[in-house]
Amino acid sequence: MSDDLFDKAPVGGSDYDSSSIEVLEGLEPVRRRPGMYIGGTDERALHHLAAEVLDNAMDEAVAGHASRIEVTLEEGNRLTISDNGRGIPVDEHPKFPGKSSLEVILTTLHSGGKFSGKAYATSGGLHGVGVSVVNALSSHTRVEVARNREVFAQEFSKGLPLAPIAKVGDTPNRRGTTVSFTPDTEIFGDRQFKPQRLFKLARSKAYLYAGVEIRWKCAPSLASEEVPQEAVFQFPGGLADHLKEQLGSRECVTSDFFSGKQDFPEDQGRVEWAVAWPLWSDGSTSWYCNTVPTPDGGTHEQGLRAALTKAIRAFGELTGQKKAKDISADDVVTGAEIMLSVFIRDPQFQSQTKDRLTSPEAARLVENAVRDHFDHFLTDNMERGKALLGSVMERMDERLRRKAEREVKRKTATNAKKLRLPGKLTDCSGEGDGETELFIVEGDSAGGSAKQARDRKTQAILPIRGKILNVASASADKIRANSEIADLTLALGCGTRKDCDPEHLRYDRVIIMTDADVDGAHIATLLMTFFFQEMPELVRKGHLFLAQPPLYRITSAKESRYARDDAHRAELEATVFKGKKTEISRFKGLGEMNPQQLRETTMNPRTRSLTRITLPTEHEQRFAVKELVDHLMGRNPEHRFNFIQNRAGEVDRDLIDA
Repeated sequence: MSDDLFDKAPVGGSDYDSSSIEVLEGLEPVRRRPGMYIGGTDERALHHLAAEVLDNAMDEAVAGHASRIEVTLEEGNRLTISDNGRGIPVDEHPKFPGKSSLEVILTTLHSGGKFSGKAYATSGGLHGVGVSVVNALSSHTRVEVARNREVFAQEFSKGLPLAPIAKVGDTPNRRGTTVSFTPDTEIFGDRQFKPQRLFKLARSKAYLYAGVEIRWKCAPSLASEEVPQEAVFQFPGGLADHLKEQLGSRECVTSDFFSGKQDFPEDQGRVEWAVAWPLWSDGSTSWYCNTVPTPDGGTHEQGLRAALTKAIRAFGELTGQKKAKDISADDVVTGAEIMLSVFIRDPQFQSQTKDRLTSPEAARLVENAVRDHFDHFLTDNMERGKALLGSVMERMDERLRRKAEREVKRKTATNAKKLRLPGKLTDCSGEGDGETELFIVEGDSAGGSAKQARDRKTQAILPIRGKILNVASASADKIRANSEIADLTLALGCGTRKDCDPEHLRYDRVIIMTDADVDGAHIATLLMTFFFQEMPELVRKGHLFLAQPPLYRITSAKESRYARDDAHRAELEATVFKGKKTEISRFKGLGEMNPQQLRETTMNPRTRSLTRITLPTEHEQRFAVKELVDHLMGRNPEHRFNFIQNRAGEVDRDLIDA
């Protein structure tokens, strides 16, 4: 081989040497990549900052060291949260000479008192990044600590200390920590804290721990009919009080709702719950772990569903209802108002934003706590138990009836149209106990893996070729002539537009499963646009889902974990694999996974994660969604151009460089 092959640089190449390697220090990674820590820079992420600081105050209360928390929203988008707990330590940190522990906590990621379990038995913050991230993303932060009859303070800007910590006074009886911060407009733009959202957050925290008093205050200009200028929250009944207020005067299946709490010995944990079954309601769920909301549920939700289902099946058998064995968890919880709060040591969440709990022990803990109490709830008052059982079995009968109708329609449609679907739709038999699902899969390669990974009884596969037609910018004739859309419409069997009837849908769930990359996101967007425009009722009824395939596989020794994105990967490396040598592989697409991996991570109902796609119920919100889709997917490219221009600052530098 000629040596000159190695001497010639490619045309247009650039130098790549040591000067190209960046090392981000301190809190600089947070400012560069806020999405890795708080999920983005939108309104939800902005309010996540408030939740992080409030969670720290709640941890002091739950640990028994604080009885009062104050939340104050001032003009200028400044928020102050204080507690009467122990106060952050202000003496010099042994590993950082010349720096106080307070400065270390505020300026160093993965620092705090929640790792060893010595300072807190249970806590909402567990990665030591909460208040330091708030500090990094704020234009100004002031922390004041009252401790040992002295008051200390330190100020920061964009994560950097403005001066060393200093004593600012003496106090005979005051103690605790006060954090005041103003989110940085360089990160969040002109977004402002919403008083109503913070008011609800403060009130919900008071419900979650009966021993704490939370005081709310806001500037007069920020008060409204929904948000008073001042309020005090303290609820001795905890979640039971919360549910009672939420139910109002609504009539329920049982006159008494099911509530209770269970403490486990040796700091194993604590579970509190409140469940009601209103007669006319779509229901709602509220899941919490260590006072942190987990809107996507998780393992504690699984434990509750299992306990309720097993108990009511057993009650059905006790009362001679043989069909009770067919009751599913959805039959029990659909339409119910559910509140569940758990306190456990070292909880594991799906991401830093803590939307979903993944700790396996939480399922066992909740099931053990709730099952025995629910057995007694049903049998202590047989009339009450029979009323609830009857309501659940009505839902079960309706579910089984719809399932039988769909099976007939699917088989009829498949037989009638069989010649029109050669090699496309790989249908399911529909003979399993679970609900049926159609996976819309990107490409033949991924389709092949999905066919091997599926449950043949309940899961059907429909591969599509690349990016389907953008229906928002296409004419009606072009939509009707498109073969991919024709096959998809035929497979679903529920019609389109004004003829769309979800009752005729041949599957319980329609799941979009694309690669975890930019192209996959584009295809998923096109498919969601199709469903939004052509089958809106299907979306409104909750039948449409997005699969969540992983982007990375992280392996250390014999242990492997899968990460959905860079933020999840960083979290796993910082928690599960901390200090371990790891091998990280990146999946280029679903087709790269073997069937076993695809089944385990993306298709198996017991181990996968799905995102339900829904439409808002309010008319104004529906109009806003339609306007957004028209702007981003419609025929006028100027709208897309303006949208990209206005949000260019939110794009990761890595994406631009790529």
